[in-house]
Amino acid sequence: MTEFIQNPLWFYLLIANLYLFGLMGYDKYQAVRKKWRVPEWNLLFMGLIGGGIGGLIAQRVFHHKTRKRKFYIFFAFGVIVDLLLFIKFA
Repeated sequence: MTEFIQNPLWFYLLIANLYLFGLMGYDKYQAVRKKWRVPEWNLLFMGLIGGGIGGLIAQRVFHHKTRKRKFYIFFAFGVIVDLLLFIKFA
């Protein structure tokens, strides 16, 4: 377990995915209560820079942003970026 955390790439991707998962959950919470929302570009950008897996899981868990195809596309592309980083640096 310590080797996993000591590798900066693994640690970054773990944090990015957890952060986007939490951000999607918070946005859903705010949406239900008709309060201030997280800007879509924040969610999409986080999906592209390493949070794709967290975003896809959050879509399923929270049933959030599932009708917006661009979220699925951005998050899927983020997963591909994650995989390419694994192949290149892990």
